[in-house]
Amino acid sequence: MDALDASFLATAAFAAGAINAVAGGGSLVSFPALLAVGYPSKVSNVTNTVALWPGYIGGSYGYRGELQRQRHRIVALTIPSVLGAIAGSVILLATSESFFDRIVPFLILFACALMAFQDRLGGWAQHHRLAAQPGDRVPPVLHIAVFVLSIYGAYFGAGLGIITLAVLGILLPDDLQHSNALKGLLSALINFVAVVYFAVFGPVEWLPAAVMAVAALAGGYLGVGVARRLGKRWLRVSVIAYGVFVALVLLLR
Repeated sequence: MDALDASFLATAAFAAGAINAVAGGGSLVSFPALLAVGYPSKVSNVTNTVALWPGYIGGSYGYRGELQRQRHRIVALTIPSVLGAIAGSVILLATSESFFDRIVPFLILFACALMAFQDRLGGWAQHHRLAAQPGDRVPPVLHIAVFVLSIYGAYFGAGLGIITLAVLGILLPDDLQHSNALKGLLSALINFVAVVYFAVFGPVEWLPAAVMAVAALAGGYLGVGVARRLGKRWLRVSVIAYGVFVALVLLLR
């Protein structure tokens, strides 16, 4: 990795950090950047997971007040999150490079679709929300849903926060800020498990991961103002257009 590649990756990670802080979907910028500088798709995916994980910690710290009141939920959902993340990590590393190359464009398009319909998903979740459980009880179906989402989160992950927030809105009715806080913590936990697994068994490129991690943290803190001035709607449109473009390039190459 030369200085030009490092600058390009740092810029992409800075943008990803800002996007994740405002709208989610930052991986749709940082993951293709790793592909663009020549890393194989699985290496790019693993390295991207490692690079963006610190940003989730910052978000969870910011929501620490909302999380304090959800300790029972956190304990209840930790096991399915960890087991699902381990399963997703194992499946990813067991997937052949050629097969992963073939499905990456469709994973990107799926993440773009989630981002495009984020507001509708949220509205649908609110409309179809189940009756609140007594106390702080977590419905059994949510354990299954979180396990499945954790597999996807460790395997690819782009758009994970969007669909997780929708699922929480349906199965665990609560104030949106509480749901968002729980979503962020679950994402941090899922990605932490994946990072540990990839650090031991995966093909992580540590130098670009370190460069991108610092830039993503800075983007999450400093880039929010720029992202907000652009507006959530136009930010989302820009990221989706970029993601679709990348997917088409990968399909046609």
